[in-house]
This record gives sequence, structure tokens and C-alpha cells, in this order.
Amino acid sequence: MKSKTTIKRNPAATRERLVSAAVRLILQQGFSATSVDQICAEAGVTKGGFFHHFESKDAIGLAAAQGWFDHVTAVYTEALQGADPDPLEQLHAFFDALDRFTRDPDRLCACVVGMLSQEMALVHPGFQSAAAVHFTAWTEGVKKLLVAAREKHPPVIDFDPERVAWFINSLWQGSIVVAKSVQSAPMFRANLRLAREWIDSFFGIQPGPPGTRSPRFPNSRKPHHRTPNKQPNL
Repeated sequence: MKSKTTIKRNPAATRERLVSAAVRLILQQGFSATSVDQICAEAGVTKGGFFHHFESKDAIGLAAAQGWFDHVTAVYTEALQGADPDPLEQLHAFFDALDRFTRDPDRLCACVVGMLSQEMALVHPGFQSAAAVHFTAWTEGVKKLLVAAREKHPPVIDFDPERVAWFINSLWQGSIVVAKSVQSAPMFRANLRLAREWIDSFFGIQPGPPGTRSPRFPNSRKPHHRTPNKQPNL
């Protein structure tokens, strides 16, 4: 007598496939244009399987935002762990990671959290709240890098790490929107370079020639440690 084949189910893996599918579709076409049927087809999951894990399209949208945030956080963490521990080098490693996001040959750089915020924040409190949490956490990470750099290397131009971090976040999200409209990844990278050079200038680091990266901190290119200019905080 033949025994029946037992199919082992893996709810966690199914949920992950659904979230990953939602992320891919949102990056390609936005949240409003993405349907539950499309997510199921992309993930290879039945509609019944979808509703076993998520009560609505909005629910998987929120899960996609969290999944995307976790993904980019892991990318940044890996980049920083592989870089020189000096705080200024950590900042450069962070900008290097941002630059790499703009070099995907298949599509222009996009952000699930930013896209959901643009589409849903004004009409859905849940999406507005989730986006605010993710944007704030991203900004806090940049602020910590700036604080560490300022503590180790007295700047020649004083600055407020929190305000600068929010500016970098806004530049990042804004450049994503503009780059999609004008279809220009080089413009995006130029914005990042200007932001990098601006932060370098706080520490007396001069920019390199056009087309090159900003000078690195260690070795002979250490910032000039002078008394900070008594100017209003940036």
C-alpha cells in the first residue's frame, strides 16, 4: 500500500515570499497600481494563502515598508562593518552604500518607504505613521555617524548633526523623485557627491577634482583641527 506524500508547509517562508513580491512590485509600479492578485502571482501563492497572512492589501503594504527598511539597514550595516572604524571613514562608507543603490542596471533607485509615503501618507494614518518611524530611524543612524565624527575630529565649521541628517534624508528622498522624472542616475550621484563634499568641508577636507571621490581622511589628508568658526549652527 502506497503511503501518502506529506507536503510540509512553511508559513514563515510563504509570508516572506509575499512580502518580497510586494516589495518588487511596489518598486516597479508603485503601491496603488499593485493588486493582491499581482502579488499572489509574483509570489506563487494562492489568494487564500495571501489572506491567511494578511487581512488586506494595506497590511502587506505596511509589511513591505518594514521589509524594505530591514533590507536597507542590513546593507548599511554591512558597509559600515567593512570600513575603517574612523567616524569620517564610516560616513564615507555610508555615502558609498548610497551611491551603489543608484547603480542598479535594471532600474533607477527607488525606496518603498518613500513611495508609500508619497502615495498614502495624506490619506492613510497607518502609512503616515509607519513612514515617519522609518524616516526618523534612518535619520537617527546618520545623526549618530555625524555625532561620532564631530566628537573625534573637532570641525572647522560647527554644525547640528540632527539638522544635517534630516537634510541628507530629504536630499536622498528628493533625488529619488527627481531622478525618476528626468531619468538621470548621474544627476542623483552628483547630488550625493555634493552632500558628501559639504559634510567633508565641516572638517576642512577639500573636494577632489571632478569625477573623483572626495579625499579620504586617514594618512596625509587629515582634517585641519582649528578652533571652530563661531557661526550659527547649520
